[in-house]
Amino acid sequence: MAQAGRRPGQTETREEILDAARRRFAEQGYDGATVRAIAADAGVNAALLHHFFGTKQRLFAASMNLPVDPGELVPRILDGPEEEIGERLVRAFLGLWQAPEGRAPFLAMIRSATTNDQVATMMRQFLERAVLAKVAEARGVPKVRVAGIAAQMIGFALLRYVIGLPPLVAASEDEVVAMLAPVAQYYLTDGVHRPDTPRG
Repeated sequence: MAQAGRRPGQTETREEILDAARRRFAEQGYDGATVRAIAADAGVNAALLHHFFGTKQRLFAASMNLPVDPGELVPRILDGPEEEIGERLVRAFLGLWQAPEGRAPFLAMIRSATTNDQVATMMRQFLERAVLAKVAEARGVPKVRVAGIAAQMIGFALLRYVIGLPPLVAASEDEVVAMLAPVAQYYLTDGVHRPDTPRG
C-alpha cells in the first residue's frame, strides 16, 4: 500500500518516483501512465508525487531529463505580436538544443523514437497533449497544422543534430530562423479563425 506521509530521504524518494515514472511512461505511453499508478509503483501516495512535481507534464519532463517545462515554454511562444509568432516558436525550439546538457535528452528521445515504438508513442502523445493542443487551442488552429510544424522541427533536428547534414550543421541560428519561421507563421496564422475574432 502507498504510504500516506513523507518518507525519510527526499532525494531517494524523488528518484524512486522518477524511476517508476520512466517505467510507466515507457510501458503505457504518456496517456496511459497515470499519476496514481506511478505513485503506487514508487510506494508513495499521489499527494507526495504532486508535492515534488506538481503536474504530470512536469513529472514527464523530469523523468525524461528534459531541460524545459512545456508549461513554461508555450506561454513564451504565444506572448508577443502575432506577426512574430513563427519566429518565436523557431527560436524557442533552437534554444532547447544550444547547450549540450539540453540537447542530450532530446537526442536520446529522437534516436529512441526511430527504433522503439513505445518511446515513439510516448513522445507523440506528450507533444500532442502538453504542447500542440495548448498552442492549437490558444491560436484557434486545427491540431493538424501544429502537428505539421512539429514534424518540420523534429525533422530538422534529426538532420542537423543526429544525421549531421553539413549545410544544416553549418547554418547559423538566423539562417535557420529565416528558413523555418515563415512556414511556422503560415501554419499558425494564415487563414486561421481566432476564437475571439468575429468572422467576416
